[in-house]
Amino acid sequence: MLNDLIANKTRAWLATPGCPARGVMAYIRKKGRMREPQIEAIAIFLYLKLEGRNRPLPELFSEGFFADEIDLARENINQATRNYLRNNTPARALYEFAACKQLDGKPRLPSLKAQIMDNPEALDYERIIRDMFYRVEYADYLMSLPMGAGKTFLMAAFIYLELYFAQNETENPVFAHNFLVLIPSGLKSSIAPSLKTMESFDPEWVIPNPAADQIKGQLSFDILDQQKSAKSSNQIRNPNVLKVSRCFPDPFAHIFVVNAEKVILDRLETTAQGQLIEKSEDERDRAANELRHWIGKLPRLSILIDEVHHAATNEIKLRQVVNRWQRNGSVTTVLGFSGTPYLSKIDKLPIKDSATIRFPQITNTVYYYPLIAAINGFLKKPQVKIAKGMSNRLEVIRHGVADFRERFGDKRYGNGSIAKLAIYCSNIAALEKQVYPFLIGELGVPDGEVLRFHRGNKEHPQPAGTELEFLSLDHPAPHASGKRYILLVQVGKEGWDCRSLTGIILSQQGDCPRNTVLQTSCRCLRQVDQDPTETEEALIWLNEANAKTLNSQLKQQQHTTIEELNRARGSEGGEEVPRHSRMKQLALPALDFYQLKVKYRTAVETAPDTERDLRTLCDDLEHYRDVPSVIITDFDKMEQGDISIHEASGGEPASFRHWLHDISKGGFHFISVGHLLEHEESLQKIFEKITLPQYELVRWNEHYDRDAIAGRIRLAFHPRRKLRTSSEVIPETAQLLFVDRLRPIEDNPRLYPNREDSEGILRLDENPISLTEENREKIQQAIEQLKALNMPTTELERSLNQEHSTAVRQRDKTFHYLPYNFIQSGFELEFIEKVLALENFQRSPLEIYYNGERGLTGFVIDCFRQTQHGWRNVGRYTTDFLIIQRDAERSAIRKALMVETKGEGYAHDPAFQDRRNFVENEFLRENNAQFGYEKFDFLYLEDSATMDRNLVKLKDRMQTFFMD
Repeated sequence: MLNDLIANKTRAWLATPGCPARGVMAYIRKKGRMREPQIEAIAIFLYLKLEGRNRPLPELFSEGFFADEIDLARENINQATRNYLRNNTPARALYEFAACKQLDGKPRLPSLKAQIMDNPEALDYERIIRDMFYRVEYADYLMSLPMGAGKTFLMAAFIYLELYFAQNETENPVFAHNFLVLIPSGLKSSIAPSLKTMESFDPEWVIPNPAADQIKGQLSFDILDQQKSAKSSNQIRNPNVLKVSRCFPDPFAHIFVVNAEKVILDRLETTAQGQLIEKSEDERDRAANELRHWIGKLPRLSILIDEVHHAATNEIKLRQVVNRWQRNGSVTTVLGFSGTPYLSKIDKLPIKDSATIRFPQITNTVYYYPLIAAINGFLKKPQVKIAKGMSNRLEVIRHGVADFRERFGDKRYGNGSIAKLAIYCSNIAALEKQVYPFLIGELGVPDGEVLRFHRGNKEHPQPAGTELEFLSLDHPAPHASGKRYILLVQVGKEGWDCRSLTGIILSQQGDCPRNTVLQTSCRCLRQVDQDPTETEEALIWLNEANAKTLNSQLKQQQHTTIEELNRARGSEGGEEVPRHSRMKQLALPALDFYQLKVKYRTAVETAPDTERDLRTLCDDLEHYRDVPSVIITDFDKMEQGDISIHEASGGEPASFRHWLHDISKGGFHFISVGHLLEHEESLQKIFEKITLPQYELVRWNEHYDRDAIAGRIRLAFHPRRKLRTSSEVIPETAQLLFVDRLRPIEDNPRLYPNREDSEGILRLDENPISLTEENREKIQQAIEQLKALNMPTTELERSLNQEHSTAVRQRDKTFHYLPYNFIQSGFELEFIEKVLALENFQRSPLEIYYNGERGLTGFVIDCFRQTQHGWRNVGRYTTDFLIIQRDAERSAIRKALMVETKGEGYAHDPAFQDRRNFVENEFLRENNAQFGYEKFDFLYLEDSATMDRNLVKLKDRMQTFFMD
């Protein structure tokens, strides 16, 4: 619907030379930390904010902001209708929207198009457009992204971007200053995780420093979840009101997270005519009314509604509350977030008489990213299995658990967490009396691997400590949970963010509410390791009734099917090549190394010493003074002559009071003028130093950087915050191949070795053939014997005649799995081919292994950059190749040369350079010191140099590094 038009308009807008968002979007893409749907949503958000000026959708639509710009001259309409549309912008906008052809070649809204063509003057276009968008008078936009796409991080990104632009344009009403995040009461257990996720968001992913750190330091988070109030309703005794009121008089960068129904809509009633009434019968009524009143006073408020479809039952109430706040001028934007843009029931909008328009989708959807696209992109790829003909709950569970054990029984993700299977039960009795005994009894599941989580009843109280265990399920190592089988009753349907959840079983109708089968089934699709080179999978077992419901909801809400979900696991077109581990054949040892671990602790805040800082600034003002000068040079003698200093001349007239007001305004009035005047004497001294008295006026001395000075003054009033970090070096042991992650791969020209050589290596692994002179005669005799028996002798003859390729001949010095995949880098492929052909390498005891296919190797280095505040995480580094030397017993890796092969463009990639600097310096220094000898070295090769030159560098390094 509208989201397709907005996406096209946004792309065109970003391509224009003067687009104000091009720099921000280029920065976000360069940082590479946001997923593609998040980036697309941010672009649309900025388009509506900057180009659309944050106006309501009905207003934008009526003026043709989203119009397809159809050529009316080519439309099959009469001239009178054509003239009418040319002179009536809302009519033309609605006609172009209705007439636009879809993929099937049909108009978007054929009935509306026909009505306009028949009698254009009979329709009330303004009314139709207002009704299309629910008659809202404020910016109300819906972002639809599937579960696991990062909606909470997207909310955080919007907040930081709003504040970033708000700081640059403080008086611009387009940008919000404060934020209210509404979470449905059904998801109240997800408030704390959502808040934690927002707080952990790194603003540098979307805005550069120093603005990112500055805004993060200003943010204030509060959860409005305390329902009790004291005997009177004054704000001091009402805890929720206190949290809101204390940010006044000039609130900025405050984020309030709250249950929508339990707080915002609490104690509200509607009349038969649909009017909203605030009850005032008791103390709870007055407390709820008071909170709504204070929230409504927050200036420049952006409201973010998570899982907006949950608010449907209270949508009228919520809109009325927001409308009240909007009439007070406080609401900037309402942003809704939902997993689907499709309505459970088609919305019919009257146009004229009995004619209607049918809308299957929420019309204010401005962005939509389908579930199937997310599965093909970054979510786990599910296999949905239907237990046909199995009506018994325990039989479905038996098959589901057996399947899970076979595929994921020993699965451990990169963060150390184990794969988990959630089994939903319709009631506590079924869980406690049937499923749990069946699991630990007949199926032999260890009791320590089972978590029973429910709210309890008289017969079966909630097991002690289970809530904490439930909340800790997704913790990474070393605190990873050992619970593998999670038994649930009426929890974990939505708002449960457990990335290591890998399987779901819904064995009976009623195991979860019918309208949440889709959301429950998809709980296991969240990505864990976020490695683009690794495909993560999930398993969903359903009985026939739940499978039918899932398929129906997929069609209705996501326009896809179970069949299409299952197809996402298959190869997209190419033939798949099986892959094989050679770890046992090579007896390849694990690699011991030392890893830097940094722990981030709570920020420590110290009270400002404003007077001391102002005196220091007054003494240091020369650092903010730039004296212009002119050097006079004798060009005939090519000698430097005199230096002429430009004396200060008075600039604009200066006023001490106006200057204080500007300082306050520049800090968003966080520091009031009255607060500044408490230090009037010190500020007056600074003012006198940076101004010049001229006659009866005082003017600014233009040699001083007034903005920088004002910034230092504001900092003098702020508490100092320091983030405490601690670091330690811990030993780790890395397997160079996670065998359980080795999956078939689509055939491509850059698989090495090729299929024929791979098969040859595997045959020789099973039947090793030595080519020494002593047994050449035996091999020849064997060939003759096989020929006499009419048996194949090709492999023996090739071995005898040394017809094997270099890859096959060097198989004992490389290929810990087959084949290596170099689809992203021909440079890497050429490099290993050349190394294996080097005579120096062939004669040496060295071995080379490809380590660059992330997700398959355990040798990954956590990288950090030293800053004035401690260690800052800059990502993880996986070296492309490891050239190793074993010890005398060949049971351990004694030395390892890390070889990085990169394209020339990476020389200017600051993120990669940070990781490279850490590895070349801190990692090498610490590890070699810990082992007491030079165990590790690092070699960086660029494809801008010739391969021969790179090989010379490699030979020189191997000679010096491995010489002992």
